[in-house]
Amino acid sequence: MKFYSTNNKSHKVSLKEAVIKGLAPDQGLYMPERIPRLSADFIDQLPELTFQEIGYEVIGALYGEDLSSEDIKELVDHTLAFDAPLVEVEDGVYTLELFHGPTLAFKDFGARFCSKLMSLLVSDEKVRVLVATSGDTGSAVANGFYKVPNVEVIILYPSGKVSTLQEKQFTTLGENITALEVDGVFDDCQQMVKQAFLDKDLNEKMLLTSANSINIARWIPQCLYYFYAYSRLPKGDRKVVFSVPSGNFGNIAAGMLAERMGLPIDNFVAATNVNKIVPDFLKGVPFRPRPSLQTISNSMDVGNPSNFYRLLDLYGEESTLKERVKGYFFDDATTREAMAEVKAATGYVMDPHGAVAYLGLKAFMEEQPDITGVFLETAHPGKFGDVVEAVHQEKVELPDRLAAFLNGKKKTELMGNDYGEFKAYLLSKK
Repeated sequence: MKFYSTNNKSHKVSLKEAVIKGLAPDQGLYMPERIPRLSADFIDQLPELTFQEIGYEVIGALYGEDLSSEDIKELVDHTLAFDAPLVEVEDGVYTLELFHGPTLAFKDFGARFCSKLMSLLVSDEKVRVLVATSGDTGSAVANGFYKVPNVEVIILYPSGKVSTLQEKQFTTLGENITALEVDGVFDDCQQMVKQAFLDKDLNEKMLLTSANSINIARWIPQCLYYFYAYSRLPKGDRKVVFSVPSGNFGNIAAGMLAERMGLPIDNFVAATNVNKIVPDFLKGVPFRPRPSLQTISNSMDVGNPSNFYRLLDLYGEESTLKERVKGYFFDDATTREAMAEVKAATGYVMDPHGAVAYLGLKAFMEEQPDITGVFLETAHPGKFGDVVEAVHQEKVELPDRLAAFLNGKKKTELMGNDYGEFKAYLLSKK
């Protein structure tokens, strides 16, 4: 299958080039030239299939022209090595827990898929993976690519704007993982990475790629857990709605991909913090990137979401997108209130990002009450212990593999938010 740029559908490349380049030369995001439609029989059989069996079918439909069945099985087994349980929080309200992987965040799925796929596609040439992170991407990619031969990972993150535990997960590994602590915000980091991919002089000297959700190898596999969540819902006639905590909008775009492939999702809720560029757009305001604002749900502190153009591309027209996706935003005080209220009523502990998704789902249900709703819990509450413990006035127990990171020694290099400085740094590593 070929992959085209969202900025120019006539620009098409192979799977290998799309994965290795990450971003098209015209700054567009790569998309599959066609979205396969899975059979109604497969959808009906979902409740009887394992997570892995679902993955073989879905990934086979998307990558079967480029990879062998053995490669697809290896990819899926490596990616889906842990569960994503569906938990009923309230009557008709479920959460999909995506934090049971190595770094306890949803991005473990995409990062593991991406690292395995790159190892299948790249030979002995050294690859440098550039990653901008507002929190969880850095830890997932660092751990997914840790000690992978012929791959060097360089992570840019905004100084002082990620949680201590998130920072420790990608700054303490060493080996082939380097962390650059940037004096700026996430959008500065993302812009520097994008400029590097488009710098002809730099790309002639080294092989650069991305493991952010702009890369199809990170983005596409996230559709798998939507199929899995749907398969574990009770059978019924009510409409199914997914509410997704959204920052760079790759996660919700993956859900839309699943819907386009035949999964019967009736609506999506794009739930954000006060960085509400897309909710504003869905209500009729022109899409206008702006500087990001810092919040307690820091992984969503994005003022220029890259995957917005995938949303448009998946539905073709703004009117269809606005019909299928509803946007809501919530401030920190409202998020904290929801965390406290849900724990008091049900005993369930949400992280700040999941709480935003919960609020978005409940807002949608006020308008359309006769639905089954799923909100995505994208990170373990312990990753945001300071916030969660302050809300509940009690300590959050960390899983052993998470607590172990706290004992590691932070190793970073400080950098300004100037692209020239970043380019000079990359050239020094040639």
